[in-house]
Amino acid sequence: MSVHQGPGLTNALTGITEAAKSRTPLLVLAPEATEPLSNFHVDQEALAHAVGAVPVRITSAEDAVDQVCDAVRRAVHERRTVLLNLPLSVQAMDVPEGALEQAAPPSPRAAIEPAAADVDVLTRVLEQARRPVFVAGRGSRTPGARDALVALAERYGALLATSAVARGLFHGNPWSLDVSGGFASPLAAELIQGADMIVGWGCALNMWTMRHGRLIGENTTVVQVDDEESALGAHREVALGVTGDVELTARRVLERGGATREGYRSAGLAEAVAARVPWREVPYEDTSTRERIDPRTLSIALDDLLPAERVVGVDSGNFMGYPSMYLSVPDENGLCFTQAYQSIGLGLATAIGAAVARPDRLPVAALGDGGALMGAAELDTVRRLGLPMVVVVYNDDAYGAEVHHFGPDGHPLQTVEFPPTDIAAVGRGYGFETVTVRTPADLKAVADWVAGPRSAPLLIDAKVVADRGAWWLEEAFRGH
Repeated sequence: MSVHQGPGLTNALTGITEAAKSRTPLLVLAPEATEPLSNFHVDQEALAHAVGAVPVRITSAEDAVDQVCDAVRRAVHERRTVLLNLPLSVQAMDVPEGALEQAAPPSPRAAIEPAAADVDVLTRVLEQARRPVFVAGRGSRTPGARDALVALAERYGALLATSAVARGLFHGNPWSLDVSGGFASPLAAELIQGADMIVGWGCALNMWTMRHGRLIGENTTVVQVDDEESALGAHREVALGVTGDVELTARRVLERGGATREGYRSAGLAEAVAARVPWREVPYEDTSTRERIDPRTLSIALDDLLPAERVVGVDSGNFMGYPSMYLSVPDENGLCFTQAYQSIGLGLATAIGAAVARPDRLPVAALGDGGALMGAAELDTVRRLGLPMVVVVYNDDAYGAEVHHFGPDGHPLQTVEFPPTDIAAVGRGYGFETVTVRTPADLKAVADWVAGPRSAPLLIDAKVVADRGAWWLEEAFRGH
């Protein structure tokens, strides 16, 4: 990513913070005004440190190529967001002849081989487990890791779950519990709580994924596998920590051999999982009115209407559990869940990036009204790039999370509730096709857009009910 010096960097800091916290390998190129009297001058190195990025500076034309290559290596090998500062005075200098040709391109990040002793212990612990659950996280988001975990779970009778960022990894597997944590359906939470062993594979097992520890039974053995030793036990105590690449570790355990066990996969459980784990199968009281649609009803209908081959970018807020859990995704690359920093306003830009990366899929941006208004300028980007995107705005005329946080204690809400906003009109101003949805019947316009032809992206201004906080928000507040 490249930005302007000074304000270009500060304007991008929230997104850079999200990237740094989620350990996204990213190189940020930022010109740097080093003259203190320049109006563009800020301490860019200090800004990087403040948000958890790694600051690097080009110091001379002679060393520029090597320093750039080192910055790329750090981003790739350490999975870090690196701010590469480019002083204006140095930019004007000539790189020595042949410097590019002599540069050594960064090698791919090497997979970490687990210690044989750790693999032996992990194998023995799995052999003793009667109700194991595997929870796969960001470190498992590769086809090779998925296949190895599926095979290992088959051997030991483990149920499969993911953290939110890895949702879709086990899509279609009959033993998948979908997401563990605040987004878990009642049956999924019950089965995870009933495990006698939980293994986090490339997963932090943080407060969200484990519901502040409430998904871990009193006698549950907790194991964590991660290719960074510092991650082991960072969020909760583990009985066994294994430093190693997820796929390599799973395959090394498989190589130890052993008979296939029933484990947690009892007769009839697969049918119960299929019938009661998906949120759309969980009964609920539809609170829709003639003026407002229940966000669950909306999300289920959109899941049916939109093509299955999709990539969904989700903003933050009270609404975010509805698209995250009711809109299915085809695999681990189907959900862009930028919640490491939990800032609102990043969802639309996230979906734009996903749309560019995956032009073979329908991009869907799921936003709250607060986040949509914060990021509205990116509607122009969608139109200008000609992206066939669906933007869904869950519009409750408020910062919903704040309403449900402050309201029960009687705090005034006028600063977090807004007058009704016609976000559909905003979308039309940017050249979108739009539809305002108050009832399921209004969704016919969405079906018509999907059927085509599509001359413009689609914005759905969904007027959703706002009578209570989302289920995941209630879980989060209980945890605090």
